[in-house]
Amino acid sequence: MFFCCLTKKKEGRKMKKLSSAQVRQMFLEFFQSKRHIIEPSASLIPVNDPTLLWINSGVATLKKYFDGSVVPENPRITNAQKSIRTNDIENVGKTARHHTMFEMLGNFSIGDYFKKEAIHWAWEFLTSPKWMAFDPEKLYVTVYPKDTEAKRIWHEEVGLPLDHIIDVEDNFWDIGAGPCGPDTEIFYDRGQTYNNLAEDDPENYPGGENERYLEIWNLVFSEFNHKSDHTFDPLPHKNIDTGMGLERMVSIIQDAPTNFETDLFLPIIHAVEKLSQQVKYGKESVTDVSYKVIADHIRALSFAIGDGALPSNEGRGYVLRRLLRRAVMHGKKLGIEKAFLYELVPVVGEIMVSYYPEVLQQKEFIEKVIRTEEERFNETINEGLEILNQVIAEVKKVNGTTLSGKDIFKLYDTYGFPVELTEEVAEDKGLKVDHTGFEKEMEVQRQRARSARSTEKSMGVQSALLTDIKVESKFIGYDHVESDSELLVIIKEESLVNEISEGQAQLIFDQTPFYAEMGGQVADQGWIVASSGEIVANVVDVQKSPNGQFMHTVDVLSAIKEGETYHLLVNEPMRNRIIKNHTATHLLHKALKEVLGQHANQAGSLVAPGHLRFDFTHFGRVTSNELERMERIVNEKIWEAIPVETIETDIDTAKNMGAMALFGEKYGRKVRVVNVGGWSIELCGGTHVVNTENIGIFKIVSESGIGAGIRRIEAVTSKEAYDLLEAEERQLKEVAAIVKSPQLKEVTAKTEQLQQQLKELQKENEQLASKLANQQADDIFKNVETVNGKTIITAKVKVKEMNQLRQLADQWKQQAVSDVLVLANEQEGKVGLLVAMSKEANDFGLKAGDLVKTIAPKVDGGGGGRPDMAQAGGKNPSGIPAALVAAKTWLENQ
Repeated sequence: MFFCCLTKKKEGRKMKKLSSAQVRQMFLEFFQSKRHIIEPSASLIPVNDPTLLWINSGVATLKKYFDGSVVPENPRITNAQKSIRTNDIENVGKTARHHTMFEMLGNFSIGDYFKKEAIHWAWEFLTSPKWMAFDPEKLYVTVYPKDTEAKRIWHEEVGLPLDHIIDVEDNFWDIGAGPCGPDTEIFYDRGQTYNNLAEDDPENYPGGENERYLEIWNLVFSEFNHKSDHTFDPLPHKNIDTGMGLERMVSIIQDAPTNFETDLFLPIIHAVEKLSQQVKYGKESVTDVSYKVIADHIRALSFAIGDGALPSNEGRGYVLRRLLRRAVMHGKKLGIEKAFLYELVPVVGEIMVSYYPEVLQQKEFIEKVIRTEEERFNETINEGLEILNQVIAEVKKVNGTTLSGKDIFKLYDTYGFPVELTEEVAEDKGLKVDHTGFEKEMEVQRQRARSARSTEKSMGVQSALLTDIKVESKFIGYDHVESDSELLVIIKEESLVNEISEGQAQLIFDQTPFYAEMGGQVADQGWIVASSGEIVANVVDVQKSPNGQFMHTVDVLSAIKEGETYHLLVNEPMRNRIIKNHTATHLLHKALKEVLGQHANQAGSLVAPGHLRFDFTHFGRVTSNELERMERIVNEKIWEAIPVETIETDIDTAKNMGAMALFGEKYGRKVRVVNVGGWSIELCGGTHVVNTENIGIFKIVSESGIGAGIRRIEAVTSKEAYDLLEAEERQLKEVAAIVKSPQLKEVTAKTEQLQQQLKELQKENEQLASKLANQQADDIFKNVETVNGKTIITAKVKVKEMNQLRQLADQWKQQAVSDVLVLANEQEGKVGLLVAMSKEANDFGLKAGDLVKTIAPKVDGGGGGRPDMAQAGGKNPSGIPAALVAAKTWLENQ
């Protein structure tokens, strides 16, 4: 029964002074008391969601529950979810509450309680002396004008005065097709002290753009399906989705002017002060921005790298590289010239350790990644400044007043220069910056990033059919590959039917030996047999339905009826090949950590009958020696014939056993632990061999990089491994025949002998080519012409490669034959051009790069280089004479 109401402010009533860790824990405990289950904070890297670059909200990891693709064990969920948003990174440090990484506290109802409970519980948590103890008179809410029910609950049941309830047309949460609905936002009045607007300013109200009324909580009432035709139907199951920003909440409780003066950021800022030893935080607004940017960005970097993202030039890696370089540049504004960000990682870890111990657990790895990236950037930043100064000089040379957007973007994108830094340097030189042009280039880059992700909507439309199927379906496939099972459900074209005689359908049985695709392991295939012995359907796929039943996709061959008993038969040879690869994957995972380090975490896998694929995080190349060591370790464990034990236990017991949880997986109260002799212990719901010797043999096929900091190993076992080795032996025999080696063991020696002979012949060939080039040089260097007061040599020569052109240029330089040298070469239909300039020519202002760019189009090519030497390639040999003439014309015009 709900009886909270707005009461008069009690004399002396004070808000509790709490730490950020206490606020987070109190929120979770409150909703635990309302029978919610705590969902642990998921990785910042989305799993099986191509629509997101980062987890960007508390609900993002729960979409499977809201769209009905999975039915949760408990329909009441609460969480504290780390999130990243970088769409307005330029505002970080300049405003009171913009962050790249933040925490969202939320409570969620999946078809359970609705508006009444959500509103009353929010009020209780905020105002009850047991919890936050906020003064009720300082709280305001906004509601969607058409949501009269929410307004009635706030006014009539909670007791909030009507002048504390504001209608706002924007209070409707909708992201396109899928669940949507009205929302109500809760605001805290920080008082006139924080009022940055005039009393009559139209934004001076709860919900307006002001600093006085601070939004702390948004309650979304998800009650409609937004259909593709833009109509709205009531949802089969209404949901609650709320979000409370921890940073904002803490700023109120700790009476901080901005989020940065809270215990979530101040320890980082104080650590930066010690590194800077210049102006302290809070003294100057300009340097305060730098302190805030660094404090914000190092949090995002620490957590994202800890979750497996690594700096690179694309996707998530691009975001991290941009954050790091932006923070480094702000460090330079504070007088910090050395690599320093990595020193802040332990500070971040200590602040967050009560709920996020993983930062301290991975401290050394995170520090190593950040320090390596910092040092690399510091090495290139001077080059970037040099390029910026060159661009400024070019603009001034033509009496320009503004740096172009393209030049600014190139500095920003390639060298990590923040726009504000470019602007500072430009203003020092008396120039302006083309912001509009820069933004156009940025939008093009954003479009590229968006096109790299899926265009699917981020939330699916609920399906009442699947979510309403409640029959029980038990998996018995760990111990059986066949069973007699009753057919409970037949689905044909998204409708329930009683029988089917042909076509494709989905079937649910009371029990099944068929494994549903999960955790990287592909689904079993097989047959459904009638009591007569006739095969009535082929099982082509098995997936878990929203309520956890095993749903078999089948090709129906003969009539199948609901309620009948059928014999389910798994394709056992296929299953055996799968389980060998799955257990081998566990062995590889452990071997990989032993060889590369504990930072090498799984980032995806595929366990199929013919091979296994294992993706993992690693920010360097894997050497052939490291691969050989991994392969050897796995095979040694196979040869040891270790029993593979599987037990079912609770998650805490499993962790105490040292069980390793796989990337992105969610685990319930009961988990399955796969233990290989105490050496490899993992949480896994898949099927496995009973002894490692069943795997036979393990062979790595390939290793490669597939993305920023993500590498992939593909391997085979058993028959496929034997087939691979047999094919390689056959190839070796072919090589032996080619090199005329009667014994395979002599192939290496014979090949080395042939390689030595080849090197000697190549050396002899180079000597002859060099002699020929010298002879040509004698002829070429005699043909010196004078153009516009400068001497020039132009010639087409016969050499085999560009290196020999450079040798001719070296001789020309030693002999000081002329001011300018232009050489052309034709080889196999392609053109090589080389231009060299003497020091005197350079001093006069002539540049080899300028000349080669002028003549290269004559041979349908392009190129560039240094002022003293440049080269180009082309594909039109017939244009060589014109190119040589163009060189003289260019010199004449200088």
